[in-house]
Amino acid sequence: MKNIVVDKIASVAQHNELTSELRVSADIPCEEGVLIAVRVLNNKSRYNQLELTSGRMATVAMGDVVVGALGHRNALRGYSGHLPDLLKPGDNVQLLNIGGVIGICDSANPDVGPPFDCEVLGTVLEFPYLGERIGIPARVGSTTLNKELQFNTNGVPVVALAGTCMDSGKTAAACQIVGRLRQLGLSVAACKATGVSLRRDVLAMEDAGASQTSIFSDHGVVTTTEENGPALTRALLTGLGEKNPDVIVLELGDGLLGSYGVAAILADNQIREALTVVVLCANDPVSAWGGATILRDEYSIEPAVVTGPATDNDVGVQQIAERLSLPGINALSNGVALGDRIAALLQKEVA
Repeated sequence: MKNIVVDKIASVAQHNELTSELRVSADIPCEEGVLIAVRVLNNKSRYNQLELTSGRMATVAMGDVVVGALGHRNALRGYSGHLPDLLKPGDNVQLLNIGGVIGICDSANPDVGPPFDCEVLGTVLEFPYLGERIGIPARVGSTTLNKELQFNTNGVPVVALAGTCMDSGKTAAACQIVGRLRQLGLSVAACKATGVSLRRDVLAMEDAGASQTSIFSDHGVVTTTEENGPALTRALLTGLGEKNPDVIVLELGDGLLGSYGVAAILADNQIREALTVVVLCANDPVSAWGGATILRDEYSIEPAVVTGPATDNDVGVQQIAERLSLPGINALSNGVALGDRIAALLQKEVA
């Protein structure tokens, strides 16, 4: 056990109340969610920021000592990497996302360049036993995921956003819907159920007017999977339902065909029955057709509206209407119309 001074603490450690002076151990459990300290070994001009526990974005530089969490990532437009089997101080790892997930990089998208290489310093220790200097490995989350939780949304309607891929406009649409429903006098809660740890999206929904927000990492999960996605979604919706908002906005991160658990969530009968309105976010008309086909054929879900880059102009909107018999409403240029459409559907369901 030794003392270190840390320059940056990633947002994945949001609930750990860490300070810049920490104690680390050379004994490193290679388990998802364990917090470790690393020293950055290179500089980058692209994808070179880290989301801090404050929510601010900070530029990372060579020599910075950073706290992040061990985990994996499978991103189409970023880094893909796995959890190491064994680690010791001095080993090299990579920073896999701007939320502070750390692992071994297997593949990098050319748009983001090579990842930050980092030297492992040790496991971050917490000291939960009052009056004793017994340190235990610090882990992500404020609670542990309860897979046996009784699912109950408390009758609160749920607006879900599913996308054809990452960066298909889900968060932008969620924020417009949250903001408009709030303007219409509704109390709105919001959550993100799948993806890789990063608080930016739920912070944006808070800024848009969500009175309560939560994300999967609150339950100690760094990266969601087919195995934990349904349990996380039930926990998030149940927790927000207990607060009695008028509506819950649920963002399903990544895409319908991704590896973060969206398919398993939509296949869960209890969760599917709890979804009042489903919004499809698509990058182009072809992906809108594919996304709608998957929702209809595999899950018997009829999307209420299509948004995202596929609706950036009238050409896409017309193609969606002709091919899918669905309305296309762009969240960025027609956010009020999108929110009003959702509000009308919610009112119809309640009536």
